[in-house]
Amino acid sequence: MSIEERTRGRRDAIGVGVALLNRLAQWRAIDRLGLRKPAERAVFEATKTGFRTAGVLSRRFSAATKLTAPSRLPAAKGTGRFDLTPTEDQQMMVDVVRSFAADVLRPAAAAADTACTTDPEVLESSAELGLSLIEVPEELGGIVTERSAMTGVLVAEALAHGDLGQAVACLAPSAVSTAISLWGDETQQATYLPAFTGSSVPAAALALLEPRPLFDPFELQTRFTGGLLNGVKSLVPRAAEAELFVIGAQTDAGPRLFVVEPDHPGVTIEAEPSMGLRAASLSRVILADVPAVPLGSVEDYAECVRLSRLGWCALSLGTARAVLDYVTPYVNERTAFGEPISHRQSVAFMVANIGIELEGMKLVTYRAGSRASQGLPFAREVALARRLCAEKGMQIGTDGVQLLGGHGFVKEHPVERWYRDLRAIGVMEGAVLV
Repeated sequence: MSIEERTRGRRDAIGVGVALLNRLAQWRAIDRLGLRKPAERAVFEATKTGFRTAGVLSRRFSAATKLTAPSRLPAAKGTGRFDLTPTEDQQMMVDVVRSFAADVLRPAAAAADTACTTDPEVLESSAELGLSLIEVPEELGGIVTERSAMTGVLVAEALAHGDLGQAVACLAPSAVSTAISLWGDETQQATYLPAFTGSSVPAAALALLEPRPLFDPFELQTRFTGGLLNGVKSLVPRAAEAELFVIGAQTDAGPRLFVVEPDHPGVTIEAEPSMGLRAASLSRVILADVPAVPLGSVEDYAECVRLSRLGWCALSLGTARAVLDYVTPYVNERTAFGEPISHRQSVAFMVANIGIELEGMKLVTYRAGSRASQGLPFAREVALARRLCAEKGMQIGTDGVQLLGGHGFVKEHPVERWYRDLRAIGVMEGAVLV
């Protein structure tokens, strides 16, 4: 029996029902039989109440070779001058990712948002780009020889210009491979990293966020006691298909990261429909006496939070740029009272402000990414970038909808989706890592 068949057998009745109803809704004969409306209603009701499924039966991770010590990437060498120009290798990578975002993610964005999932073919194509290799040392099968947080920033920005929700889905496995590369010991690196450097990259997720108001990533309610994890993680991308989790949990010494393989019966996945990032298939992960292995130290957890926030800042740059690129020709071509609406000062100033704020967001994010790559302290820079990107990113989304007027409220134009996605920047923790 295949892994897929065994996993399907572990789903509860509601999960199976939702899958069958979705397949029914795609059946062409349904219209001829007059069953479209009842089927759509059933899908809506099932999705609204959510579903639960046990953790998937993951592949068996094992160490093919033994490492005598963990492999760590050296810090990038600074140039001694303020220069945001990407290196030749970075530019080549970004060009490829930007083309992928424009040719694959952007056309599929509306369908992915409606389906609340990213097409498996899109995920497979993104894996072929080597996104999970960006922070893996070359000696372990990766593609880099020095710390490349800045490369991660540029890649995340380029992906989000296509679609933020799908970008998160594509980047979720790389968050786990990056965490294990940065903080895993020699056994963890030898056991898990080969899977991320092979031809079949496992679905994986970094889970820090918890479902409570005013969440503080340094005051976690998920706890690690006696070798077992107990708690709930929220808005975890692709959790229903994940074969590996890195989860943040509280210990007596402070919060730490833990590696969890979700084939344990104590792992339950619950659908968590969200306002934005719908293409990322966000779910809730419920942990009940789940064995876990510590990953890194308390200090490493703090760095993980900062690098994750840096990743979200990078994602906001790409989507905010998409808003600017869309509204600029719109206001120049849309006419009212015999002239383009861009001739109105209120409209022109609003577009100009989007460009101004975007450049500010870009500068502070790139500065934080550059310092992280060089191994310099970057906590202050990330805090500034997160504050600016969360506030101005949401404002850019709002202004994008406002500039399109009534068109901004309908799904015929993508700005309403960007508006919903950009509001996640100030809410999300974890999920991505650069």
